[in-house]
Amino acid sequence: MKRVSGSDDIYREALALHARHRGKLEIRPKVPIHTRTDLSKAYTPGVAEVCRRIAKDPALAYRYTLKANTIAIVTDGSAVLGLGNIGGHAAIPVMEGKAILFKEFAGIDAFPICFESYETDFTDQVKNIAPVFGGINLEDIAAPKCFEVEDALQDIGIPVMHDDQHGTAVVVLAALLNACRVTKRKYEDLNIVICGAGAAGYSISRLLRCIGYDPSVCTMVHEITVCDTQGIIHRGRDGLYNNKYKFILSEETNHAGRTGTLADAVVGADVVIGVSAPGIITKR
Repeated sequence: MKRVSGSDDIYREALALHARHRGKLEIRPKVPIHTRTDLSKAYTPGVAEVCRRIAKDPALAYRYTLKANTIAIVTDGSAVLGLGNIGGHAAIPVMEGKAILFKEFAGIDAFPICFESYETDFTDQVKNIAPVFGGINLEDIAAPKCFEVEDALQDIGIPVMHDDQHGTAVVVLAALLNACRVTKRKYEDLNIVICGAGAAGYSISRLLRCIGYDPSVCTMVHEITVCDTQGIIHRGRDGLYNNKYKFILSEETNHAGRTGTLADAVVGADVVIGVSAPGIITKR
């Protein structure tokens, strides 16, 4: 992430804030521990009965424990903000920030789970810690690993969402629908160009292709063209078979079979959605 002009004060204040509080999260008890009776109910011996009930019916964990309102924010630090692959330790401040957003705006408890190595397949570790959480929010994991991790975690019995994919796609769709209302345009008439075919670009393109819960009334945009560092993604492009996800994009978008660069793609576009690098779209 590039430094923004005039933002040095914010950077200094952010450093001071994090140093003063030693991070942005803490854990507090919901119940009092003032007396021996309090302790006996919250811990031993009373807690044994709660454990016995859950052992008989694991679903009761949602009734008796923090699982009902707690999610894990999981990352390997490989695609943090615009900073790139900075690792698990350096990703902690961002994951803490996500956690306080969940708490402040949705009342959901969240905790950062940061793995250190991009080369490590941590899906088994996530599966092993899943019992304590009601959901998994994957965050700031580089493509294509983010797709692979999400796919591998679909059988753990709790919701798993990759924020950079689905969160971004939902926000973009909402903004686009609002823009159509303001400009009196029809969604189904739009010609859309998406610059970037990573986690965000992939999911945005797939969501924008067709919206609506009922396939019989599904609304589709007129055309979506996706560009990556090699230009327009199209069916005949070399190398697509080596990337499952870009191959899917080639099948689902650019039905006109356009080829060329990003500059070629934006000609005649109604909407350009940028989810790659800064400064790549110029006036000329």
